[in-house]
Amino acid sequence: MSLTRAEIEEFWETWLDVNRRAEAAGDWRPMAEWYAEDATYGWMYSVDEHFMAVGRDQIRDWAIGIEMDGFDGWHYDYVCTMIDEQKSMVLGFWKQRSGIIDDATGGEYEILGIGGSWFGVERQVGGADDGLIKFAWQRDWFDMPSTAHTFMEILKSGKAPDTLLERIKVSGHGVPGHYHLEDLPSTVWPPPVEAGEHITQQKAPEVSA
Repeated sequence: MSLTRAEIEEFWETWLDVNRRAEAAGDWRPMAEWYAEDATYGWMYSVDEHFMAVGRDQIRDWAIGIEMDGFDGWHYDYVCTMIDEQKSMVLGFWKQRSGIIDDATGGEYEILGIGGSWFGVERQVGGADDGLIKFAWQRDWFDMPSTAHTFMEILKSGKAPDTLLERIKVSGHGVPGHYHLEDLPSTVWPPPVEAGEHITQQKAPEVSA
């Protein structure tokens, strides 16, 4: 069932609102209700370490649970949004700010580089969510070297709270949702894009040896 731009914009406003409320509470788990029951949510840490949550429960427990715990006081301000109602997609570009003041600049420690989320939105058919608009998938990107640099600067400042120190320890393939590339339960690119449903430009011809 197709969505109008007005419907997507209205849904997006509720998403921005719940983000602010989650940041204020330091608990992002309530945001899971904005996702479809079978939604997927992933991002990349390195070439062979990817995060992927499949289904609303894993998104709640892993993506906006384990992965976000310890970031009390951090805020992820959407600075630009683009909506494509023909593809039922939203691009949200955000800045990651820590809420921790850098004495050298007087501003917050911030992760530089462009970060954002790419969403697919769908009207649900059947089940408890019948007729409701939800995120069918989300894929994030961010500047990992800049993230590591900012974390190190916060650590050197001595201002890192215990919750952040504990969060930094949560890494590696042993953490729920962290996969080797070959083991990913969903695709790196959003499923409809990976399936070739939105081809803009055909592949260049193979170069002969």
